[in-house]
This record gives sequence, structure tokens and C-alpha cells, in this order.
Amino acid sequence: MTAPTHEGNVASTGPQSPRPLQKTASVIALGFRSPRLWILIALVMAISAGAQAIGPIVIPLGIASVTLLPMIWGITAGAVISGQRLKPLPIDLQQAATVIMGVAVLFLCARLSFTIGPNIPLLLQAGPALLLQEVGHLFGTIALALPLAVLLRMGPATVGATFSIDREGSFAMVSERYGSDSPQYRGVLSMYVFGTIFGAIIVSLIASLAASLGIFDPLALAMGAGVGSGSMMAAAASVIVSAHPDMQDQVLALAATSNLITGVLGVYIGVWVSLPLADRFYKLLTRNKDAALPGRRSKTKGAMPTAAVKTVAETVLEKPNVRVPLWVSLLIIGFAGIIVATIAAKGFSWDMVAAYLVMGALVAGGIALAKVTRGKVPAIIVVMTVGAFLTSPVSPVAGWFTTVSDTIDFLSLITVMLTIAGLSLGKDLPMLKSIGWKIIPVGTVAIAASFILSAVVAEFALGLWG
Repeated sequence: MTAPTHEGNVASTGPQSPRPLQKTASVIALGFRSPRLWILIALVMAISAGAQAIGPIVIPLGIASVTLLPMIWGITAGAVISGQRLKPLPIDLQQAATVIMGVAVLFLCARLSFTIGPNIPLLLQAGPALLLQEVGHLFGTIALALPLAVLLRMGPATVGATFSIDREGSFAMVSERYGSDSPQYRGVLSMYVFGTIFGAIIVSLIASLAASLGIFDPLALAMGAGVGSGSMMAAAASVIVSAHPDMQDQVLALAATSNLITGVLGVYIGVWVSLPLADRFYKLLTRNKDAALPGRRSKTKGAMPTAAVKTVAETVLEKPNVRVPLWVSLLIIGFAGIIVATIAAKGFSWDMVAAYLVMGALVAGGIALAKVTRGKVPAIIVVMTVGAFLTSPVSPVAGWFTTVSDTIDFLSLITVMLTIAGLSLGKDLPMLKSIGWKIIPVGTVAIAASFILSAVVAEFALGLWG
């Protein structure tokens, strides 16, 4: 596992990229003295602020509804600007956005870590049933959704799309292991967008069906509802409550606790278990570690498949590599984040500045340690662990950290992150189009399997421990 590249080449295509090609690529350094970088900065500020100003829009669909959050407007507008044919965003600026995106996902992890610390006592009190249900989330997507994605020939994007249901922390896990310009990362992005728009509907339908069968304890279904997404958890829990109104308090409490456990343990399990497991399972099913399609083998022994060679050539020879200093990325994300947080909160507070300074320090420290250890200690683990400790009951500054972090709306930070992701998508649209409709059955199976298998594990655990 390698640390994210922020001052190196953004076009990192993973460990399989041939080194000779990289030596011939041109390198462009973009800093604040570059007028071109200011174009990207202006777009990030304007699009993310505009998306937050639009706010969420709820679309009723009979038995359920779809909520389009500001993050959807951000990534859509960014993708349109970067990929439209009239005058697309220059490739070097799209690659610069990819570099900055690698830093933005660590900011998101830092913000997530501030919600973990205060809830550590709750996690310690959780029973074995609550802890074991994470096994269902782990194996549900990999055992069922991954083979389906291989069958549909999604290519290496399969790994990113199926090692979990791909919520916020998945961006950091995959970008750190494979790079923000990899097929695996695009798989995460596809699954994230699908889950954001349709996840709540899918999981509510599955929960309704499971509750109507009468074979599951409502408490087991409540534990299964904690799939790691707040909106999906709320949707599933509301359906279970409607079927068992007399158990409302227990269902909501267990669903919320389960969701918290999934969010906390999911990061560590994702980095060290599910992502490596998905990668190996994919290679096993395709019978070729570099296969883009199942069963395909290169004609030349030891050579990369044609599709992979073409991707590397396009990325390295035809497109310049871009360097963006880490401190530049930190400042861009910080300023954009404060602006969007101010719009979300409808007012400015200096605590917002303090929160972004703390998150920036955590991110910089995490990246530095990852580089020193050559990726053996991933930056995401450093950021999450230190952030959780600083806000835990044993920390003398926990109260201040919690108060300051509360001024940053979690969703506002996601809006900034996905706006930057959108501005990097123009160069990746052909690959995203190749995934296309395939993410619908794969995403549906991933979400359904995560919920159902977790509920099954919880059902057995309740029988053992009560």
C-alpha cells in the first residue's frame, strides 16, 4: 500500500504501471504563481458554493423519496464543465484536481474521526451481536456483488465498487492504495453516486420485504440497517419501526449504534481486510492479476493486457503529470470548505477556521508519517486514529475539539470534495461510460447483500447472547 501522491505524479496507475513509460512523461508544476491553477480554484469555489446554496431537493416517489443533496449538484456541474466537448477543462487542470482530491478525502476522514471519539464508550458497551454484524457487511458485498461485477465485465473498477457499499471513507482507502486516477477509484465513485441517489430506496424496499416475512427478529433487522450510510440507515429503520411501532426506541437505538460501529470499524477493516480481500478475489475470478475482462490473458507472456497498456500510454505519454504542493492543496480545500460551511450554517464563525486548521494539521501529519513508513502506516489510519483520540473522553482537549468540529457541517465538506472530483472526471468519462448501466445491478446487489447478511449474522448472534 502506498501513500497518496500529492507532491509527486498524479497519474499513478498502481503498482502494475511500467516505470519506463513514466520517465518520458512531461511534468507540470502548478502553484499559486500559476495563472492556470487560479482557474481551477475559481471553479472549485464557485461550483461548491453554488451547489450548497441550491441545497437539498426532495423528490417524492410514492412509497419512498429521493433526496438530491448539494453534493450531487457539485459533482454533476464539475463533470459537465470538465468533460463537455465545446471547451473542456484542460487535462493538466483535471489532473491537478485529482491531486487535490487525494487530500480532500483525508480532510473528510479527519472530520469523520471527530464523531468517533465521543462515542467510544458506546462502542465498548456494544454487545457481541452488534460487533459481529459487521461480518455481514464485510462478506455481503464481496461474496455476491463482486462475482456479479466480474460476470458483467466491469474490469478493475469491480474492486472499488464492491469491497463495500462505498461511502465517504472508501474514497480515501482506494485512492491511497491504487491512486485517485485508477479504475478502482472510478468504481468507488460510480458506486457512491448510485448509493447516494438510490441507496435509501433500495434498502427501504429490502427492509420492508424482510420485515414482512416474519423470520427476522426486529432487533436483528435494526442491526442490519447500520450499513454505514446515515440516509440508508434512517430509511431502513423507519420501515422496521412502521412494522413494529411498539419497538421504536429499541430499533432506532440499535440501528444508530450499528451504523456507528460500521463507520468506525469499517475504516480499519476496509484498509486491512475487505479491500485486499476484494482485490485477491477479483484476481482469482479473472484468472489474471491484470485482466480487464474475466478469462482474458495477454498473448505475450508477462505482458500487460492491451486495454491496460493503452490506458497507461494515454495517461503517461499523452497527458502530462502534474505536481501540486501539499500546502497549496491544503489551502484550497480549507478556503473552499470554510466558504461552503458558512453557507450551510448561514453564518461565519472563527471556530470554522480553527476546525480546518486542525484537520489540515492532521492530514499533513498523516501524509508525512505514511511517507516515512513507505505506506506501511496508511495516512487514513493515522488521521482517523489521532482524530478519534483527540475527541475521546480521555483527551483533555476533547470538549474544545468537539465544539469546534461541530461548526463544520459534514455534508458541506462532502460537497467540496465531490466538486473537486467532478472537475477531474472529464478525462475519465470514457471509463465511467464503460461501467454505465452495470453499476445498477451491481450496486443493488451490494446494498441488499450488506443489509441481509448483516441481519442474518445478527439473528444468530442474538440467539446466542440475547
